[in-house]
Order: sequence, then structure tokens, then C-alpha cells
Amino acid sequence: MLLLPKFDYHEPENMRSALELMSSLKSNAKIIAGGTDILVNMKKGVISPKYLVSLGKMKELFVLEQRKKGIAIGSHVIISELAESGLLWKNFSVIAKAASVLGSPLIRNRATIGGNIVTARPAADLPPALMAVGAKVELKGKKGRREVSLDEFFLGPGKTVIRADEILTKIIINELPPFTGGDYMKLGHRKALEIAIVAVAARVTLDKPQGIIKNVRIILSAVAPQAIHAVSAEKVLINEKPTEKLIERAATLAMQDCSPITDIRGGAEYRKEIVKVLTKRTLLNAVKAVNRKKVKGER
Repeated sequence: MLLLPKFDYHEPENMRSALELMSSLKSNAKIIAGGTDILVNMKKGVISPKYLVSLGKMKELFVLEQRKKGIAIGSHVIISELAESGLLWKNFSVIAKAASVLGSPLIRNRATIGGNIVTARPAADLPPALMAVGAKVELKGKKGRREVSLDEFFLGPGKTVIRADEILTKIIINELPPFTGGDYMKLGHRKALEIAIVAVAARVTLDKPQGIIKNVRIILSAVAPQAIHAVSAEKVLINEKPTEKLIERAATLAMQDCSPITDIRGGAEYRKEIVKVLTKRTLLNAVKAVNRKKVKGER
């Protein structure tokens, strides 16, 4: 049986105390939220922090709220809340879809959005969906706060730009333009509790229904050291009408934009083929989401 290494546990009363604590403990401390990743990694000996700091008393980190020009999601909002959020299904369905296929119901009721981001796993479900909608994260430290685009947040497997004394406090997403649709799909060996072999998030903005593409984001996951843009595929779609032929071409280009490895879950060439399939499907679904007539109560 794997046992946790010894550590000291802290639960500061407010954010100011938490920032003071992280500033003094620095790299010896880790934030614990749902614990679905950090406790497993501690048992495996991957990490061995001397201190665990819980932010469980910070109510502002548990809020998912609409803003004048977008939404803000506290870093401790659990995945099941994202998957069940009417606000997300209406305005940012790609995030809700990604949350709904993350792990099992048990995991979704414990894991948090912040934890899924900061662990920086190449196959994590939420980062590609969040990148597709241009999300930013708010990082707070004793000396101040900063906002970082998720496009610039990840540096590699398990590595991010967050400093040892900083806390990820919220995720900020601006309102999407009219005539925007999105989709998220992943392939695993099983329907649940599965790490993605390949995952793709797509977001398309047209100038009008049945119009041309004004903005597009295609994010590939589990096929590089971190979630990446399918840059070539995105470029070929801009200012073009989203015909099935063009989308097929973009999906083929997406294969060239990734560099998957061969591991126990799948071979590199197989992953590339799946990138093509999922890119085509997510783009077609995103375009359909723009063009279809919305009915009352549709998520």
C-alpha cells in the first residue's frame, strides 16, 4: 500500500494570509484543492511537498459568475458544477462538454478547474476547451496580480509559468462574438475514467449564419508536450466558407501540426489519424452550432 509522505497542513483564513504563507514557504508548499491529482502524485513519490495549503475558506474561489462582458470561474469550482452549468451550456458549451467527459462522477465531484489546469498534464480535458475560447487565468502573489493567457501558461508536461509564491485564483473568459459555435471530442479506450488518446477542441466564428469564417481556434491535446493550436489548419480556414471539402483539408493539415508519441495507449501514426477525424467532426459540429436554429431551452 502506498502511503503519503509526511507534510504540514495549513488552512489560512483569507487570501491575504494565504499569499503571505505561499511567499514564505515558496517551493516547499503546494496548493491542495480536490486532491485528485496531488495526493496520487505524492503517494507515487512524484512530488513530496513539505507543506500543503488549502484554500477551502476562500469563498470567492468557489464562484462561477457572469460578468458584463464574459464570465469568471473561481479556481476551486468543481468539475461537476461546470458540466451542469446552464450558463456554460448556453454561452461556452465547449467547456461544459469537456467537463462532462472528465473522469468519473466521483472525480468530477472532487476535482477542480484550477487543479486540472495547474497540473499541466498533456492530456488534461479542460485546457484545450478553455484555450479554444481564449481563456486567461488570474495569478495572485504577495506583490500583486497578473493575468496570463492559457496560450502562454503551459511550458511542458507538469510545467507552467506560475511562480512558487503565486496562487491561481480564477479563470476569465470574455464574451464570445455572435455567430460562434464550438465542440470538444476525445477518444479513449473506455467511455469513462479514461485519459485521452487524442482530444480536440474547436471554436468557429462566422460573419453571419451560412457565412465565412472570421475566427477559428483548433486545439489539439495528448499529441504534444502540451495542448497546442493546429496553426496550419486555422490559417487555411480564415475568410473562407466552411465547406466540408475545406474542413477536410484543414483536418489533414492538423495532422501535420502535431507531434504525438507512441506509448501504451496508442501509436504516433494512429494518433495523427485520430487528430484528422476529430478535427473534422468538431469543426463540422461547431459550424452546425452556429447555423442551426436555436429552440427555447436548448443547451
